[in-house]
Amino acid sequence: MTTRVPSVRARRVAAAYSIRPGWLALVAAAVVAVAVGEIPLSYQYAPLVVSAVLLGLPHGAVDHLVIARQRGEGLTVRWLALVAGIYAVFGVAYGLVWFRWPVAAFVFFILMTWFHWGQGELYPLLNIVGATYLRAPSQQALTVLVRGGAPMAVPLVAFPDQYEFVATSLIGLFDPGAAAALAPLFEPGPRTAVGVVYGTAVVVTILLGYVRAGQRQPWLVDAGEMVLLSVFFLVVPPILAVGVYFCFWHSLRHIIRTVMLHDRSTTALDRADIAPVARQFARDAAPMTAGALVFLGLLYLLVPREPGDLSGLVALYLVLIAVLTLPHVVIVSWLDREQSVF
Repeated sequence: MTTRVPSVRARRVAAAYSIRPGWLALVAAAVVAVAVGEIPLSYQYAPLVVSAVLLGLPHGAVDHLVIARQRGEGLTVRWLALVAGIYAVFGVAYGLVWFRWPVAAFVFFILMTWFHWGQGELYPLLNIVGATYLRAPSQQALTVLVRGGAPMAVPLVAFPDQYEFVATSLIGLFDPGAAAALAPLFEPGPRTAVGVVYGTAVVVTILLGYVRAGQRQPWLVDAGEMVLLSVFFLVVPPILAVGVYFCFWHSLRHIIRTVMLHDRSTTALDRADIAPVARQFARDAAPMTAGALVFLGLLYLLVPREPGDLSGLVALYLVLIAVLTLPHVVIVSWLDREQSVF
C-alpha cells in the first residue's frame, strides 16, 4: 500500500476549489434560509435534482478507476470486472432489502450515510488541511461521529417534521404506512437525547483536537468546520441542507481526492490550471453517471408505488443513491486502506 502525497501547491489549489467552495455554499444557504424564513419545498429540492448530473451522483461514478490509479495501473478488464462485481453484489442485495424491509433499509441508509459522510472528511483533513493529529484512532472515530452526524442527526433535532416526511416518502414507495414504525424516534425525548449526545461529542472532539494538534491552523479549520456544519444543519431545512452539502461539500472533497490520483490532473493542479482537471473528471464520470440514471429509470418501473409528483421522484432518486452508496462505501474504504487514512 502506498500513499500519494500531493505537493504543497496542489494542496493549496485543492483547498481553493474543493474546501472553500463548501464553506461559501453553506454560509450562503444559511443566510438565505434565515433571511427568507419558510422556503417552498420545490425550491428546496433544487440542489438534489441538480446533483443527478452535477457533482453529486458523478462523484461516485469514478469508482472503477480509483484503486487502479492509486496502484499506478490503468483501467483493465480485471479492475472493471472487480468493481462491477462489488456494485452488483452489494447494490443488488441492498436493493432487495428495500423491497422486502423498507423500514430497515431506510434506517440502514441513515447509519451508512452517517458513517460515509464522516469517513469522507478524514482524507481532506489529513492531506489538504494538514490536521495530522487525526492519525489518532480515537480522534478519527470522534471526527466520523461528529461530522457524519451533522447532516444525519442534527436535522432530527431541529426539523423532525421534515425528517419524518423524508422517511415516509422513501419508505412509502415500497410500503405505504410502514414508516409509522419510526414515529417514536421523532418524539421530544429521543430527539433531546440525540441533541445532548451530539453536542457533547462536538465539544469533546474540538477540545481533544486542541490538545493533540501540533499546529493551531489545521485545528482552527477543523474546529471551525464542525461549528459551521452544526449551525448549518440547525438553521437550514434538511432537504435543502442535505442537497447543498451533498453537492458542494461531500462530493467536491471526494472529487478532488480522486483527481489527485490522475497524474496529468495532479500536474495541472500544480499549475493551478483547473479547466483540464474538470474536463478529465467529467469524461471519467460520464459513462457511469449515465448508467446510474438508466438504473433510476428501471427502479421507477419496479417500485410498487408510482412516485408521481416531484417529492416521489426525489424519494426514488434517494433510494437510488442509497443502493449505490453501499458499494461506494466499500470502494472508498478500500481506498482509505490503500492510502493509510485509517
